[in-house]
Amino acid sequence: MTNTVSFTQMKDGTKADYEMLEQAEKSYVALTADRVLDELSRQGEASIEGYKITRLDHGLQSATRAEQDGADIDWVVGALLHDIGDGLAPQNHDRFSAEVIRPYVRWDVAWVVEHHGIFQMIYYAHHYGWDQNARDRFKDHPCFESCATFCERWDQASFDPDYETRPLSHFEPLVREVFARKAYDPNVIREGFVSELTA
Repeated sequence: MTNTVSFTQMKDGTKADYEMLEQAEKSYVALTADRVLDELSRQGEASIEGYKITRLDHGLQSATRAEQDGADIDWVVGALLHDIGDGLAPQNHDRFSAEVIRPYVRWDVAWVVEHHGIFQMIYYAHHYGWDQNARDRFKDHPCFESCATFCERWDQASFDPDYETRPLSHFEPLVREVFARKAYDPNVIREGFVSELTA
């Protein structure tokens, strides 16, 4: 088996080509946690423009608050990574972040991360003349209260440079555990189940 495929167009690929790619993909996927942790580290290199803390600090502070509230591993990692998409997708970071974690966490955690941006608008949108109640379009969704609580307790409150925040090394084992799960495992995703945010 060679180290590169024989084709220049996917439609011309052979079974051997795709078997080789499947093995390469497994190795690549196995390093997802490393890439996520690297991105978090990069977010610590500069403060969020105009804020008193870095993007990394904000994620760490959110995760620390979640952990202190007794949240389980999915919620803690969701809180840690809810803004992981800021660097590449600042205009839709919430959806980008949700897609990073969606294969590995419960569906309600991914839904909350995906929608936290619009829920956060309740705190500031009126200052721009926007609809601060835009989240109300989801008022009948089973995860509405979870997202409102996530934002109130862990997200909007986590911009405090004096808050005693746990370091990334504390959360690294949780990140590795979550990203070591089988992707889209129905026993993990638990579609339709709405979990408690706190113990």
